[in-house]
Amino acid sequence: MSSISVAAVLLGVATAVMVVVALVLARSRRRQVRRAQELASSAQAADARTLAAEASSRTAEARLKAAETREREFREELDHLVSRRLPALALHLISSHHPVPGPLHEGGQQAGGGSEPGESADIFAPVLESFSTTSLKERRRIDAAARAALRGACQDMQALSYRLQTEIDALQHEFSAPRSLTKRLLAADHLNEQNLRLIQKAAIVCGAWPGHVRKDTYVAEIVTGASSRLRGFDRIKISSRLHAAGTGIVGRAAEPVAVAVAELMANALEHSRDDLVVDVSLIETENGSVCVTVDDAGKGMTAEAVARGTKLISGAEQQNIMLTELGDPPSQGFAAIGRLVADYGFHVSIANPSPYGGVRAVLSIPPNLLTTIDEEAEPLSAMAPLPAVPPQVPKRPEAPEPAAPAAPAPVPTAAAAAPELPQRRRREPARAVQADVAPPTARDLDPERVRDTWSQFEEGLASGRAHNDPEETL
Repeated sequence: MSSISVAAVLLGVATAVMVVVALVLARSRRRQVRRAQELASSAQAADARTLAAEASSRTAEARLKAAETREREFREELDHLVSRRLPALALHLISSHHPVPGPLHEGGQQAGGGSEPGESADIFAPVLESFSTTSLKERRRIDAAARAALRGACQDMQALSYRLQTEIDALQHEFSAPRSLTKRLLAADHLNEQNLRLIQKAAIVCGAWPGHVRKDTYVAEIVTGASSRLRGFDRIKISSRLHAAGTGIVGRAAEPVAVAVAELMANALEHSRDDLVVDVSLIETENGSVCVTVDDAGKGMTAEAVARGTKLISGAEQQNIMLTELGDPPSQGFAAIGRLVADYGFHVSIANPSPYGGVRAVLSIPPNLLTTIDEEAEPLSAMAPLPAVPPQVPKRPEAPEPAAPAAPAPVPTAAAAAPELPQRRRREPARAVQADVAPPTARDLDPERVRDTWSQFEEGLASGRAHNDPEETL
């Protein structure tokens, strides 16, 4: 072989070797690049896993802190429920003006253990509702038992008071007692009337009937008799604007109306000074009702007191009113009126102020509870106010009737005087006979004078009886 051939072969071999080396180097480089990429991907994945682990750790820490916060808030809410909310709810059930505080933490606690912003869920709401329902049931059970016991005691005491009243009346009629003893008997009778009113009021609040049966009674006598049950009755001035003195109340509603009127007048006396007069008026309305208006000159009632009193006397929620809601000591007057209103159908209002700055109470008796009493068969009591005189409405004169045709005049004679023409006389318009009678005037009765007159009558009657039975004379 020539040297040129050998060189060419060597060059070819070297070229091939270089090509192989280049290919090996290229493959190795690709492997290194691939491996570097894999290492980079592994590093990125490791970094991502590290970040995820850190985030998971932070989330776990946040959840742990949130759980600890919820546990702390739950304990605080539970303590707030026991110490504040449940006692306040108990007071709210007795008197609605006591507020019930809400949850301690705003946003509340979710029943599932989480808390969502903007949502307000109180996990203790079912507890409060169950507590309220259970408390009301228990209070009503206790209230019903207390009413039953008080009603039975009041009915027994009321029966004894009526027997005592009968005995006092018998003492006034059987003995020829001096005036001092007669006054003591009258004072004892009046004290018994006041005691009887208080017992009767408590019995009515507890669901009993008034306990006294009346026949049909004049409205004026009902109001006058109601005033005699009160201490300070001499401050009550009763005037009647009824046009018919025979207006009465049916027997089944006579005593309930008397009790209601007595409580309204007692409220007026209690809330005005001892030197102020209470005006009581009987008014007949155009729709056939009779209104008893009680006006006092006291300080009046606050808006809250008027609202509460209106609720009590309306008679609409008598089943929901409990004895514990009437105060301590309980104010039973309006509650008794409300029960009578619900049972007998008359109406009572205290919303309007009186002309004297106090309270105006109006009791309206509907036509179905009114009747007419024969005044001749059963005269009106001397103590009752006289009915008002109806206003004299001027009457228009009636048109004169056409005159009858005149009879023919007789033929004049020489002896007769000059003939007279027929004259038409003006007829007087018909007038009511009562127009010429002086209207009756209202009587101003003096309780002291009436008492003295009655005592003198009793003394005379008893002295007449003493002639036949001297052993009964004191």
